[in-house]
Amino acid sequence: MRPIRLISFGYLHLPTGPDGSPVPPAADRIEDVRDRLRDPAAARDILDLDGLHPRVQDVVLNTPGARELLANLADLTAGPNRIAIGCAGGKHRAAGLTELLARELRACGRQVDIDHLHVHLPRVLKTADTSTGANA
Repeated sequence: MRPIRLISFGYLHLPTGPDGSPVPPAADRIEDVRDRLRDPAAARDILDLDGLHPRVQDVVLNTPGARELLANLADLTAGPNRIAIGCAGGKHRAAGLTELLARELRACGRQVDIDHLHVHLPRVLKTADTSTGANA
């Protein structure tokens, strides 16, 4: 069985296509969690951490809707070979969910490769005229 490749990314770091919309990484399935999962960066104690940290993964996992999404993705037994998970900045939600999914898939005997495209980048702050707060 071929390994499944998981990719985390941030929409705000992607190149844009001719129509001006972000171009996500190539994948069989793309999950956009920007509107599906609350931004965990509101939890002040994880602002300087990223989704590779167990504390961030715990916050992401306990976000309403996260467990259901994780179960749905982990249940793709004969499904996609490449799953990309994106949030605004790619630092918290996407990276944390990708790590959690990898753990679930490995527990089911799947071989998993992970690419975190933007987890190493600084938090993306929204501009003052559109909103206050942070994206992650």
